[in-house]
Amino acid sequence: MGKNKLRKFSEMEQIDFVFQYPWAELQKGGFPLRGRWHEDFFHNDRPIVLELGCGKGEYTVGLAEAFEDRNYIGIDIKGARMWTGATAARDRGMKNVAFLRTDIELLPYFFAPGEVAEIWITFPDPQMKKVRKRLTSTRFMELYRKVLVDGGIVNLKTDSPFLYTYTGIMARENGLGIECDTSDLYASGMATDILKIRTFYEQQWLDRGLTIKYLRFALDHGTELKEPEVEIEHDTYRSFSRGEIQCPHLCNPKVTKK
Repeated sequence: MGKNKLRKFSEMEQIDFVFQYPWAELQKGGFPLRGRWHEDFFHNDRPIVLELGCGKGEYTVGLAEAFEDRNYIGIDIKGARMWTGATAARDRGMKNVAFLRTDIELLPYFFAPGEVAEIWITFPDPQMKKVRKRLTSTRFMELYRKVLVDGGIVNLKTDSPFLYTYTGIMARENGLGIECDTSDLYASGMATDILKIRTFYEQQWLDRGLTIKYLRFALDHGTELKEPEVEIEHDTYRSFSRGEIQCPHLCNPKVTKK
């Protein structure tokens, strides 16, 4: 591990709103704030909003800065990335933001039933070949139900036509209430303050001519979820891991994946 990563990990250990709880740590006695985020950490009863796979935490910080009447928690397994948002929130003295370094599949260990009001999924890997790893699959919807209030909101922002199409089909076939749906967010006129927040990589995708897709739907607790059986055309470009993007009509096709 490089010295820069070690420095970032060490610095995050000193930030009191960054929680790093791997599985082994959870086995020692559970997470102390589970069911008590409002009382013991945020010290208010404002809605709790999660950003899953938050990367550098730009969206988490942007939302928390723009909407002080809500509490925001960015979640990712990559600590070196999370350092960017965590240090920005610390330097700005923000009180309605936290970061949690853990696996998304462990959410129920950190939040009690109904403790979360809303979830944001921003530019995840579309997992075109692995439905079980797709963050908008019914498998993950069942996981989100364990922490969301009944009728809690799920937001997806993505550059991927595949993931956008799949998620729309999944929501409609399961009768989930779609509140907003656009295949071109910034051309649609739907880009309100909350949707205008752009991460570094989102701007890169826009600069390369890709449109941003957005879906917002309510996830109730009563519907029996069924995974849709449908063939969807795969994306014709490759979304590189939070970095380079290969786009046939605009980018050099010989760019190598990091």
